[in-house]
Amino acid sequence: MHYLDHNATSPLRPEALSAVTHALSVGGNPTSVHSYGRAARAIMEDAREKIAALAGAKPAQVIFTSGATESCHLALFGAAEGSLAEDQTRITRIFISAIEHKAIAANADKLAERFPWIRVTVLPVTADGVLDTEALRVALREGKGRALVAVMAANNEIGTIQPIAQASRLVHEAGGLLLVDAVPAAGKIDLDFSLCDYMVLSGHKMGGPIGSAALIIADGAPLAQQLGGGGHQRGLRAGSENLSGIAGFGAAAHALADGAGERARIAHLRDHFEAALKAAIPDAVIFGENVPRLCSTSGFAIPGVSAATALMSLDLDGVAMSSGSTCSSGKISVSTVLAAMGVDDALAQCALRASFGWSSTMEDVNAAVASLVKLRERAKNKVAA
Repeated sequence: MHYLDHNATSPLRPEALSAVTHALSVGGNPTSVHSYGRAARAIMEDAREKIAALAGAKPAQVIFTSGATESCHLALFGAAEGSLAEDQTRITRIFISAIEHKAIAANADKLAERFPWIRVTVLPVTADGVLDTEALRVALREGKGRALVAVMAANNEIGTIQPIAQASRLVHEAGGLLLVDAVPAAGKIDLDFSLCDYMVLSGHKMGGPIGSAALIIADGAPLAQQLGGGGHQRGLRAGSENLSGIAGFGAAAHALADGAGERARIAHLRDHFEAALKAAIPDAVIFGENVPRLCSTSGFAIPGVSAATALMSLDLDGVAMSSGSTCSSGKISVSTVLAAMGVDDALAQCALRASFGWSSTMEDVNAAVASLVKLRERAKNKVAA
């Protein structure tokens, strides 16, 4: 099988598997004071240090969760409720970019339903899929109360890298808070947690196990506990920690800590894929190709070949990719990312995503291109008939 869907989940790295196995063999609850508990605690804190290092944060700022969706929920709801404290300015405005993951967009809408004084505004992006920072600057000047702004570090569908440093300056000059979803970008670009107040990471997107993620919280940033229970993790997220998942997450983060060579290798595969695709199918469209993108991600479309048809054909040829559309209950809807970019609906229905990672090879690339070329030829012959 030729796996080119690392943005959905990256296969478990050998280092992560080893760490998971070791953690499972140790046993013990990290909160226990006996030797087993202390051994478990040491594993967890070692992972916390490695994850913090990847993000440029302090270990104490890392809170473990069950997944990126929980982290996004904790950040949004925790910030809003935490801002009600006497020493905080109440959050009344939420700004999210038009290309945010649904874990941000859906939770932002639910937040506005719970707190009627909060208004959610979607910020536009350019035709290349990059946040319109001028629109952000103007939006921040409007309304009263504190603003919470969510901008992903890079888009998960087309890989466009977002102007986090510029957004950070605008948000903080306005007295606001910045939430960065760094899930697609971790290990693909350098992260700088000092630019934001909340950052989301996910283990399985970098070769760790599913069910391990983190929310990194800046010192002094408002955050109210959402999951009640014990006093785990400084009282910010209750529940016994997923030790084996955290250990694997930490090992994957450590494997990415100095990954310039790996990034270059993956970028070479992505670039070769796009060059070969365009050479064989000149009218193929690469989304966001004119702006900086993640080395791992290629969002593209072959006009006249629907994503649904393409995915089935690719799978039959042993190639795994994703669609640029959202599939739910047998229905395919146009990607909100491509819609925000102004991409024509007919072309958006053809959108696919090839995403590369640690296990990707040139053989995978060549197999994918060959399958797509064969698919295009069948489509042309069908039209001619």
